[in-house]
Amino acid sequence: MSLEMLEKLEAKVQMAVDTISLLQMEIEELKEKNDSLAGEAQALRSGREELEQENNKLRNDHQAWQERVRALLGKMEHVE
Repeated sequence: MSLEMLEKLEAKVQMAVDTISLLQMEIEELKEKNDSLAGEAQALRSGREELEQENNKLRNDHQAWQERVRALLGKMEHVE
């Protein structure tokens, strides 16, 4: 093998090593971003569950108030 071919091979190997290093850094960044997004998704799910519970409570409260108003209106009709 000539010296020129060894230098070309060395350059290609170095380029491959550099590319692998860059890809490993990119993988680490993507893993961190994925973990962050997973945390955000969990927080959003938790927030949605809380909102659903609050919505159900408000619907039940609204229904209870409607029943009270109907009962009061019924009593008023009997008084007249």
